[in-house]
Amino acid sequence: MDVLNLSIGGPDYLDLPFVEKVWELTANNIIMVSAIGNDGPLYGTLNNPADQSDVIGVGGIDYNDHIASFSSRGMSTWEIPHGYGRVKPDVVAYGRDIMGSKISTGCKSLSGTSVASPVVAGIVCLLVSVIPDSMRKVILNPASMKQALVEGATKLSGPNMYEQGAGRINLWESYQILKNYQPRASIFPSVLDYTDCPYSWPFCRQPLYAGAMPVIFNATILNGMGVIGYIESPPRWHPSDEVGNLLSIHFTYSDVIWPWTGYLALHMQIKDEGSQFSGLIEGNVTLTVYSPSPRGEKGLRSSTCVLHLKLKVVPTPPRSRRVLWDQYHNIKYPPGYIPRDSLDVRNDILDWHGDHLHTNFHIMYNMLRDAGYYVETLGSPLTCFDASRYGALLMVDLEDEYFKEEIEKLRDDVVNGGLGIAVFAEWYNVDSMVRMRFFDDNTRSWWTPVTGGANIPALNELLAPLGIAFGDKILNGDFSINGEQSHYASGTDIMKFPKGGYLHSFEFQDSSEISAAQNILLASGMTKVSPILGLVEVGKGRVAVYGDSNCLDGSHMVTNCYWLLRKILDFTNRNVKDPVLFSDSAKTNKPLHEDENRLPLRRTDVNFSSYSSVVGKDLICHHDARFEVWGKKGYNIHQFIGRNRRLPGYSTTNAGSDLNITVMNSHLNVNDASIQSDSGNYTVAVERNKSRNSIDFLGLLNHDEVDVPMLMAGQWMIPLLVALTCLLLYLSWRMRQKRRRRRKGSVSGRLMNMV
Repeated sequence: MDVLNLSIGGPDYLDLPFVEKVWELTANNIIMVSAIGNDGPLYGTLNNPADQSDVIGVGGIDYNDHIASFSSRGMSTWEIPHGYGRVKPDVVAYGRDIMGSKISTGCKSLSGTSVASPVVAGIVCLLVSVIPDSMRKVILNPASMKQALVEGATKLSGPNMYEQGAGRINLWESYQILKNYQPRASIFPSVLDYTDCPYSWPFCRQPLYAGAMPVIFNATILNGMGVIGYIESPPRWHPSDEVGNLLSIHFTYSDVIWPWTGYLALHMQIKDEGSQFSGLIEGNVTLTVYSPSPRGEKGLRSSTCVLHLKLKVVPTPPRSRRVLWDQYHNIKYPPGYIPRDSLDVRNDILDWHGDHLHTNFHIMYNMLRDAGYYVETLGSPLTCFDASRYGALLMVDLEDEYFKEEIEKLRDDVVNGGLGIAVFAEWYNVDSMVRMRFFDDNTRSWWTPVTGGANIPALNELLAPLGIAFGDKILNGDFSINGEQSHYASGTDIMKFPKGGYLHSFEFQDSSEISAAQNILLASGMTKVSPILGLVEVGKGRVAVYGDSNCLDGSHMVTNCYWLLRKILDFTNRNVKDPVLFSDSAKTNKPLHEDENRLPLRRTDVNFSSYSSVVGKDLICHHDARFEVWGKKGYNIHQFIGRNRRLPGYSTTNAGSDLNITVMNSHLNVNDASIQSDSGNYTVAVERNKSRNSIDFLGLLNHDEVDVPMLMAGQWMIPLLVALTCLLLYLSWRMRQKRRRRRKGSVSGRLMNMV
């Protein structure tokens, strides 16, 4: 067998034994083609094995070259939250109303990516015939075939890269590539262009700017030279002009490229001296891949790959326009049974779409960008961001626990730092979780939800210092605020809220208690009034909490609540109070307080450490936090972390806060400048380089961009050199003293002999 089609699949990267079997097949030079899935138009719905990098994943289009509504969309969700998903599908082919033969007689019409996939498998078999029999084992492999397909594909004008991959399959162009093919390595996609919208969505929707969390782009390395490969040396960034030095890139990549493929992730940031720059940065990222030589060849096979970047950069936006999305406390699928958020949806029991800004929350992300907000992603603990740079922290549908340090820092960020928080929770009811238990035939085991739609006990612990807590009701129903109709789908209620805030309550049915009495109440249409929306000022910060995230989630949304999110962010970011949300009738004259014993409790029958990034883990900042804090426990805002190398013509400023900064003359020997924040009274000590000579010296030590090691080295390198110089001068003085004593001793001896 040389080519294998699988028109089957399951939730993204679920079954590791199956994944390993696919690796075994492709490592033995079997070209595998597979359907990407029929879970569209939802994002983050790739099916395995088509989502694997060594497999050719195929999406579906209709005869008008539109992405079929049923075709699953990327990105691959198993690579988040501590990273970023890869581009999939690889290619698309016709998959709607495709004519084929019946098993008995005649023809029939079928639709689905399961139809598009065997079309591509047939194309692969045709392309195999291009290569002479004697050369097929030398040239043809899963990577070289994928190179021919993606490089020859025709890019469609409407869909983005996570909908169409490289584009529509093009047999003739792939034939032209393959007939002259020489084994090589390449990168897919080979271009990231911020000016190419909508294809480069989501990157083309938000430009880069100084002071932001790293923007991560995850490309795939295709190694047509051999089943195993290695990267010769770290990838390099080659800017096309001097302004490209404002871009700092950290790379993470596969230690071993196997089978046939690997990954190259770019973590991109604009240096602080680019905080006022506006324009384009262009250049190439290169890396060299080598593979052991096959039989009959001498020496290693080697190939240099190129990824072209064209990035748009804008001046750092003000704090009031910046929103930070908490990705870290979302438990990624598939380590455990994370149940769906809306319990009304019976045909999709797992929360497996990634809960990411660019998967099932992609419509919300586009809305926020249209509203003028800049949205960044935090894939590290809450200690790993500088709250003075952001107007609000957006926490939606979170299932994980929190470190004690996170709870303490967040309270300080809100009360003293003026940070806003917007929380969209979900249902949590232990009895309902137990009833959702089911037997899985694949694993031959019982599956029980490890938490509810959100981890309410953990959220309550986080919000306790602010006087807020959620309950364990599961509320359903419709309500209206000032004519805006909304649907509450399996949301929870608010049980604790501080005095002086604004609390909104509505009538809902409570489906958390399934009993005879409850069934009678539901059947008769009786409802209970429950608080679901609260807004309050806490110290210098502002907090908004809402008990349901379904109205932001594109997966199974009934009606959206983007209007509510915009009003909430107006409040949390800029303290703009909508008269409807902040009406006198909603103001609380006394705190809402329920007995602590009535708050939801954690489950005691689940080993949560198996699924959590917090329980039993070390507090550490990951690669998607700011470069300065990687590998540490977090930010200390009172101590400035080292700066990047300053470029001629670009002054260094503090990026991201709505600050009034007095910039002192860079030629003066000034050690620090006071920066007053609009959100607090703290100052930040800014350590300036004494002269350009010190900068040039650091540049001589490292001709590449100054990255994390050099940032930290810059703080102690010059003092160390001064100390070494002093030590050398001291040792030289001591040696001169010894020589003088020797000369004195020898002269005295001669005089004694003469006497």
